[in-house]
Amino acid sequence: MSEAGGRGCESPVPQRARWSLVAATAAFCLVSATSVWTAGAEPMSREEKQKLGNQVLEMFDHAYGNYMEHAYPADELMPLTCRGRVRGQEPSRVLTQGMAWHLRVLNKTKEFEDAVRKVLRDVNLDNDVVVSVFETNIRVLGGLLGGHSLAIMLKEKGEYMQWYNDELLQMAKQLGYKLLPAFNTTSGLPYPRINLKFGIRKPEARTGTETDTCTACAGTLILEFAALSRFTGATIFEEYARKALDFLWEKRQRSSNLVGVTINIHTGDWVRKDSGVGAGIDSYYEYLLKAYVLLGDDSFLERFNTHYDAIMRYISQPPLLLDVHIHKPMLNARTWMDALLAFFPGLQVLKGDIRPAIETHEMLYQVIKKHNFLPEAFTTDFRVHWAQHPLRPEFAESTYFLYKATGDPYYLEVGKTLIENLNKYARVPCGFAAMKDVRTGSHEDRMDSFFLAEMFKYLYLLFADKEDIIFDIEDYIFTTEAHLLPLWLSTTNQSISKKNTTSEYTELDDSNFDWTCPNTQILFPNDPLYAQSIREPLKNVVDKSCPRGIIRVEESFRSGAKPPLRARDFMATNPEHLEILKKMGVSLIHLKDGRVQLVQHAIQAASSIDAEDGLRFMQEMIELSSQQQKEQQLPPRAVQIVSHPFFGRVVLTAGPAQFGLDLSKHKETRGFVASSKPYNGCSELTNPEAVMGKIALIQRGQCMFAEKARNIQNAGAIGGIVIDDNEGSSSDTAPLFQMAGDGKDTDDIKIPMLFLFSKEGSIILDAIREYEEVEVLLSDKAKDRDPEMENEEQPSSENDSQNQSGEQISSSSQEVDLVDQESSEENSVNSHPESLSLADMDNAASISPSEQTSNPTENHETTNLNGECTDLDNQPQEQSETEEDSNPNVSWGKKVQPIDSILADWNEDIEAFEMMEKDEL
Repeated sequence: MSEAGGRGCESPVPQRARWSLVAATAAFCLVSATSVWTAGAEPMSREEKQKLGNQVLEMFDHAYGNYMEHAYPADELMPLTCRGRVRGQEPSRVLTQGMAWHLRVLNKTKEFEDAVRKVLRDVNLDNDVVVSVFETNIRVLGGLLGGHSLAIMLKEKGEYMQWYNDELLQMAKQLGYKLLPAFNTTSGLPYPRINLKFGIRKPEARTGTETDTCTACAGTLILEFAALSRFTGATIFEEYARKALDFLWEKRQRSSNLVGVTINIHTGDWVRKDSGVGAGIDSYYEYLLKAYVLLGDDSFLERFNTHYDAIMRYISQPPLLLDVHIHKPMLNARTWMDALLAFFPGLQVLKGDIRPAIETHEMLYQVIKKHNFLPEAFTTDFRVHWAQHPLRPEFAESTYFLYKATGDPYYLEVGKTLIENLNKYARVPCGFAAMKDVRTGSHEDRMDSFFLAEMFKYLYLLFADKEDIIFDIEDYIFTTEAHLLPLWLSTTNQSISKKNTTSEYTELDDSNFDWTCPNTQILFPNDPLYAQSIREPLKNVVDKSCPRGIIRVEESFRSGAKPPLRARDFMATNPEHLEILKKMGVSLIHLKDGRVQLVQHAIQAASSIDAEDGLRFMQEMIELSSQQQKEQQLPPRAVQIVSHPFFGRVVLTAGPAQFGLDLSKHKETRGFVASSKPYNGCSELTNPEAVMGKIALIQRGQCMFAEKARNIQNAGAIGGIVIDDNEGSSSDTAPLFQMAGDGKDTDDIKIPMLFLFSKEGSIILDAIREYEEVEVLLSDKAKDRDPEMENEEQPSSENDSQNQSGEQISSSSQEVDLVDQESSEENSVNSHPESLSLADMDNAASISPSEQTSNPTENHETTNLNGECTDLDNQPQEQSETEEDSNPNVSWGKKVQPIDSILADWNEDIEAFEMMEKDEL
């Protein structure tokens, strides 16, 4: 081992021969610590561990069983609508990932054998479909290789899989050859996408024109490709993966030793020059270290240690990990972190650097305790930046590795919390649903295959004892998707030419490598409270980051001044109140639908004390809003198109109204739809004959919802659907919208009223243009389709796809323009601060979901509806000063980022996350 590497696993035997001892010497160094536990934390009894392990098994059976029942052989399960998501005719990701899980951890050898047979029977790789090279490698190829590893192990035991003759390996080899054309570039970096049938560049391939790829996409191939070469003897796969890694290494920024997020696959120029350990780069670092573990090539460890030194110099600001610019590593590139970095503490455990792993993990755990799940992105003072949570397993992974390294039962309690949260908030009848917004608890109709492949595996292993698993897990290494590859591959088919291109290093900080591959018996020599002592200073780091409002009522009375305006007393029509708001830096904005919006601009307050009063006022308004929303909160409703040629297959998620007929207590309303004139419904209708006995369509805006309802009811309508006038809005990207009353008695409104966002409303409007007569069903939930009508004429594939708009979303009282990975770029960049809207200008007690408008270049202090203190949540370009300037409780992240730099990087951030989403199969 070179001086640049670690010292903890040194041995006098030659380097090449030394690695043949990898299995015996426990390359995972960390796995021998299961008997160590930290004093001060109560050890968990074996009975409770078994109970939790069995609970994980039941959860897996619930998720995997529903996939097999409702989705197989589709790629994924849509757990809200209980059906499968098929993207083209590509191979089944869930099955190829999930099959080996049964045996590896659950000891369900019979189920594993059945799953292998299903893969061989049903998975077809020769399809005209464009797939991500990166995702296909880590998910499908990795799943096939992991399944093969376990199949041959079972066969050797002599009881199961006696019929198996390397069929999975042959399928993996076929897939490997289908991916190879992607590497046909001068750099050796692969194209990001390839057509499984036609390859690259052919007209029918519909790919080969891309110029950029993410670093992780090009650098996360070596484990699977090398394993395929070692299993089959075909060296070409490992050679191609090594060439890509060599090129990335050569293109690192030499002065900082960092790599960017996105690189041009032809020129090698960095397209995005920010660097971190999260999205776009994460698994590149992971595979460098694990390639050393699996293959025994010191150059991979030397490269990893060089990068790791740079990470600890520039990116690590314990407990935070903040992106920086590769050419100016002392300058932060953003003021928020993404959820994918949660894998890094686990990688630090494998590397042997335990202290920062404990620190970052504890910070992440506190964010989870605050929001139940880890938001897709959160700020340096732990506010939600992007609110989605697609059931990512990285935090569970790091929890497992930290428990293996420390034996501290604290991490068993962490795992127990994860299990409870999944069952309480994500579990649905047909599986587990991703969270659309961790703050509101709304769901997304999505259960990614990595949830099955990783989450349950790490959670079960966390609570399993060695005797609970029928094979020795120390003989395997985890890929980034938690597939297991055997360590004996390090000594198999070593004919691959290893060109060591790692020849230039900067001076490294040796302290970063003191614990590379540590022996856990000397890791905590005389201090069993080691892990707890590291966590203790961080126990309140998240709670303390959120400043509380300051109430100065007593001071005001003592000084003789008037007490601050209280939210409960505020009247939007009182001129004196409006003047007080202005003094506090609170702006009142009149919206086109008759509501008003409150937004605080702290810098516009008359004084710092007035700004504090404004903050308190906004927080009181939040509490008032939350209280009323709990009293008035309603679940989502459904608009189901039942006429030809839909026959109930298209179900649209609709927002309820706090007035009119309650569809949950009365029979659903069914009728044909007709547009009202005027379309806004704000005056007496001029076409009453058209809406008589029908469900009227009305555009949102220009008057109160209750007024619209009265006008269409007077014209004889039996129901109403209000369609959002904000073009492009969708239930996919915003929580449920609930229509409030007008602050007056609404008992006179007897018809049902529902709200559709623009995207869902357009589906009905398009149907009217095409079919004229469109009949819908307004109900509390979608009804079963009529099989007789459906058999008359099958709906078109286009209409079938429209059914995806019918996602069920849990009840929420906010309208929030969230940045969503699956939204268009136009929608993504229009992220606005959450603020508070009053439904009635004359009544502050009537509060409805917020309408969002703001100037992105201003520095606003706003409030949201769930009690978070926010400074332009979801919007990184808000800051012209450092985070510490606005939050004195935060003592890290002291690198100033100019506002123009943030603005310049914003679109790149969105594009990167969108690319990640598109990279899924």
